[in-house]
Amino acid sequence: MNEQAVAQTVPGRSLLAQYISLSKPGIVGLTLVAALTGIYFGNHGIMPHWSLIAWTFLTLALATAGSCMLNNYYDRDIDRLMERTSKRVLAAEEISSGRVLPVSLFLIGLSLSLMAWTVNPLSAVVTAVGVFGYSVVYTMWMKRTTPWANQFGGIAGAVPPMIGYAAVTGELGAAAWILFAIMVVWQQPHALSLALKYREEYARAGVPVIPVAKGVVATKQRIVIYCMMLLPVSSLPWIYDIAGTTYLATSIVLGGLFLAMSTRFMFSEKPYNMRLFAYSIVYLILLFGSMVFDAL
Repeated sequence: MNEQAVAQTVPGRSLLAQYISLSKPGIVGLTLVAALTGIYFGNHGIMPHWSLIAWTFLTLALATAGSCMLNNYYDRDIDRLMERTSKRVLAAEEISSGRVLPVSLFLIGLSLSLMAWTVNPLSAVVTAVGVFGYSVVYTMWMKRTTPWANQFGGIAGAVPPMIGYAAVTGELGAAAWILFAIMVVWQQPHALSLALKYREEYARAGVPVIPVAKGVVATKQRIVIYCMMLLPVSSLPWIYDIAGTTYLATSIVLGGLFLAMSTRFMFSEKPYNMRLFAYSIVYLILLFGSMVFDAL
């Protein structure tokens, strides 16, 4: 039975719901929040005209959705081997992969063209770099071949604040690079904490994430190192007069707690710690929130 026939016989979600699921709405939402932070700082703490925000959000959402669909398309074989991802639309063969690829490429092409026209060319270029980094460098090349894939994937995932900043300024200033640096470092303990939980599933699927390639102990050590790096990196907004002392104090408290939790985890016998993963999300929300609140 070919894939088209399977897609027609497997009961599941409506076609619209399938495409929405493939676009990973959670990732799209987080991308827009990160971009909004870049917009805020790029416009010196003042929100620009609603039309600029709307076009930036629309085009970035389309680019992110297209990239996520492309990721789902390319990873459908390994998704079937992992319990966590086996119910994804393409892994469960609810829809033909032949339908998804052209839609994903269309969304990416449309989003970049619209962004260059309605926002500015630089924001479109930065978005294209992010799409290429996630879809090609991370998904198609490094994820299946090297344990360093998360490091490079983290770079692509840290691009949204730069897109927002470029949208309102037409350039990439110090604040854009600082937000980028914070997200690059933050994504490492965040991703590694999750990878530890699903280490055995990644191993079965042949994906050489750090916990599979280097082991649990080495992964715990890396989480601690990245949490240590977050402390000085998160102080950069204060050093460069982007945010004030309230932000600095908040970043030290949040970062200190992150480091303490990761250190305690490193010396424990636990193979994974989802509380640490959950805190990584809380950390970023509170850190960026305090940065916006205390912007200079």
